Amino acid sequence: MEEGCRERLLKKNYYEDCPGCKVDQYKESQRGFPFREFFSMWIIVLGTALPISSLFPFLYFMVRDFHIAKRDEDIGYYAGYIGSSFMLGRALTSVFWGIIADRYGRKPVIVFGTVAVVIFNALFGLSVNFWMAITTRFLLGSLNGLLGPIKAYAAEIFRDEYQALGLSTISTAWGIGLIIGPALGGFLAQPADKYPTIFSKESLFGRFPYFLPCLCISLFALAVTVASCWLPETLHMHSVNTLPDDSEDGLEDASRGSNLNGKMEQNEEKGPIAKESLIKNWPLMSSIILYCVFSLHDMAYTEIFSLWAVSPRSLGGLSYTTNDVGELLSLSGLGLLLFQLFLYPYLERIIGATMIIRLGGVLSIPLLASYPFIALLSGFSLAFLISCASVLKNVISVSIITGLFILQNRAVEQHQRGAANGISMTAMSLFKAIGPAGGGTIFSWAQKRQHAVFLPGDQLVFFILNVVEAIGVLMTFKPFLAEK
Repeated sequence: MEEGCRERLLKKNYYEDCPGCKVDQYKESQRGFPFREFFSMWIIVLGTALPISSLFPFLYFMVRDFHIAKRDEDIGYYAGYIGSSFMLGRALTSVFWGIIADRYGRKPVIVFGTVAVVIFNALFGLSVNFWMAITTRFLLGSLNGLLGPIKAYAAEIFRDEYQALGLSTISTAWGIGLIIGPALGGFLAQPADKYPTIFSKESLFGRFPYFLPCLCISLFALAVTVASCWLPETLHMHSVNTLPDDSEDGLEDASRGSNLNGKMEQNEEKGPIAKESLIKNWPLMSSIILYCVFSLHDMAYTEIFSLWAVSPRSLGGLSYTTNDVGELLSLSGLGLLLFQLFLYPYLERIIGATMIIRLGGVLSIPLLASYPFIALLSGFSLAFLISCASVLKNVISVSIITGLFILQNRAVEQHQRGAANGISMTAMSLFKAIGPAGGGTIFSWAQKRQHAVFLPGDQLVFFILNVVEAIGVLMTFKPFLAEK
């Protein structure tokens, strides 16, 4: 057999028996914009993000109905435990799911995570007491560990020119899910009270007033689970038995065997790389630390913005209703979607992920400093400027997170991406658990000092947010941030 034919046969069997190499072949066959891969990432991450924030519009009333709080003032205390149980569960298991993804593949973790949403989000809607609610939320966070592995998956399934778009797809779908989730919870909770002509008090949704939004999200997650079964695996698991048994002659067997042994020896020579400590990988750890700083800022901003928007004018707020805030966030989500789809990939290609992070942080500082002065306006000028500011702030925040996703996945080899993203998710979840509590505390303190000489009222809140943002910008320079 000629040498060229032997190489083609060897490559053919190598692709057939190696899941990772099948994906290499799949990527080589991609032509044009990868619509199918883009849509797959979008719906998976959206199905994961929806249950995270969908409970907040009705959580106060759910805790009240449990009759565990002796006073109305204590309802927020118990609601905080339920709200943080998801992040706590995710923080405890993210590294574990990352290791599983590196050992057994990205696809099993993705499918299992969507199944967890189907089951435990529905059970949360059927909660009859405080402990059932907190347990189901904790299990939902613990067993839904796909966000870290799916970032590795997106970095592997797209061709090089579309990797930035793939990772921005994840952050965009996540941001949209955190906006749509509360809208679903607000409109669909307590349906027997809101829509008595459709749902009676004696029906299932009348007896479990918070089940309908959870059920809708679980049904969407079920559809995502079914669709995920057709995802290709991207983890490289090279098999020794890559050749057929019915070889034409012993000489060709020996030749192919020697070629395979050479390839296996090359893989074995990479053993030290596989054992490289992620903790000692400074490009990875520096990007994770920076990710934690910006995540802390984003969660604190999210908490403070909602409180500030609905607080009365006498305390420096906007006196918005919850519907006004929902419309504002929906507009922000639309602007975010358009930017991430059409502008971010080209911007990343021109100036790079690190420069996007740095410029985004710098632009956020004067933007946040303007919020207290925007609150002095009224009418159309207030609505227009706060809408523009909110859209721009959300675009900047998601662009920064997307850039950090790119840096983290570039800092490690493919066989370590699952574990690396697991570490990132663990650290980020802990900081995100701190952000709302810290932001709410600072906001309450600031509103008590409306007539202070230095940074009165909400000016203090946005000043502290800018301090955190400035620390993040500083950490984008060497030696704080290293790139591989």
